[in-house]
This record gives sequence, C-alpha cells and structure tokens, in this order.
Amino acid sequence: MHRKIKLAGLIATVAFAAATSLYFYGRSFWVPMTVKLTGQRSVADVITSIGSKTRNRMAVYFSAAQVAYPPNELTMLALKDSAYLEVWAGHANHPAFIHRYKIKALSGVSGPKLREGDKQVPEGIYRIEGLNPNSSFYLSMKLNYPNNFDSQHAHAEGRTQPGSNIFIHGKSVSIGCLAMGDDAIEELFVLVHDVGLHNVRIAIAPTDPRLAPLSIGHNPAWVAELYRSLEHEFRQYVRSKT
Repeated sequence: MHRKIKLAGLIATVAFAAATSLYFYGRSFWVPMTVKLTGQRSVADVITSIGSKTRNRMAVYFSAAQVAYPPNELTMLALKDSAYLEVWAGHANHPAFIHRYKIKALSGVSGPKLREGDKQVPEGIYRIEGLNPNSSFYLSMKLNYPNNFDSQHAHAEGRTQPGSNIFIHGKSVSIGCLAMGDDAIEELFVLVHDVGLHNVRIAIAPTDPRLAPLSIGHNPAWVAELYRSLEHEFRQYVRSKT
C-alpha cells in the first residue's frame, strides 16, 4: 500500500514537472498551435481589450508625476544587476520620472551580448521595432538589437551571428530578454502604443551609472565607448530628492 502511494506521488511529481517545463520552455511549440486554433490578435485588438483598464492603472503614476497622458516622448532605463526598469516621460532636458518596474527574469551577466545563444541581455541604447500581440510570452515589444553599434563591432570581430529577437515581454521566465510579468507588460505595451514607437528609446546598462562609473572588466576594448554613452544617457535622468 505504501509503495503504491509513493509511486502515485512520484508519478504526480514527474507529471507536474513535465507540465511546468512544457508551459515555460515548450511555448514555441504550443503557443503557435493555440494561436492557430483561436486566431491571430492584432495590436488594435489588444488595445481594445485592455487599453481602458490599463490606462486607468497608469493614470495614478502620471497624476503623481504631474505629466499629461500620453507624453510626447518616453525613455526606459533597464538595470541588469538590480533587475529594475524605470520609465521616464519627456525630453532628456526636462524628464519626469513615471514608474519603476521590477524585472521578473533576465539571464546572463554584466557585459554586452556578443553572439547568438550566449544568453546575454544586450547593453546599449535601443529603439522598439514593433509590438507583438501574439507573443508566446503574452505580449512583447521587439528591440532593434543588433543596432548599428552592435553590428559594426560584430563585423569588425568576425562575429557573423551576434544574436537577434530580443524582446521586452510578459511572464516571468526569459533567456536573453527582459521578462516583466503580465501586468507590467500590459502597461508598457499600451504606453508604447499610445506614445508611438518612434518616440520611445530604451537604455540597458549592467549597473546604475548614476551611482558609479561602469566598469569595463574583461570585456572588449570597445565596450569603454559603449559604457561612456550609457553613462551620459543615464545621468540625464535623476530623480528629485524632494
């Protein structure tokens, strides 16, 4: 009897682990199948579905910052070591802090992404190329990685596959991307849509250069130039102490 109970428990544990693994790591298989059965969503469909409730949530942030919604420009600052993403509105000459989100998951270590499969989150200043309403991680926003700077140094070093398909997305698991959780990605997705992709930029740094200069460590020499640009970018966005 005890053996049967133990066996049943073992089977249940294995089944749960398998189901969990399939949910998170087999999304590239089952999500397209689900989309095929239920149909594609458009960005407009998502905005119609969640736009109103999401804007109501964000109204609290913008009211506290005394910024009209939607702002003309938007900057996101992502910090890899502390796993936070800050949202700032307005031009860098007069930015307003809006909100700080906890990044649920990101992989890799300090240093830029160099090649496909290295599990690194890129470091640099990027734009958002598009909004994906049918992401296998609920919703996602694609970054323009590799940008011109990344491509230039990849070519110079003979790296023919610097990587691609870097996203800010929902859920809480990720390899090389920024997983924000579903509530946060709803807000970011709607916000970026309302502001306009061409008015949004995101800077990703290993640590906060407003607190201390970035250390190049064992990275390639050109990373010094990259880190100077990130230091300049981040230091334009400092929260008031009042």
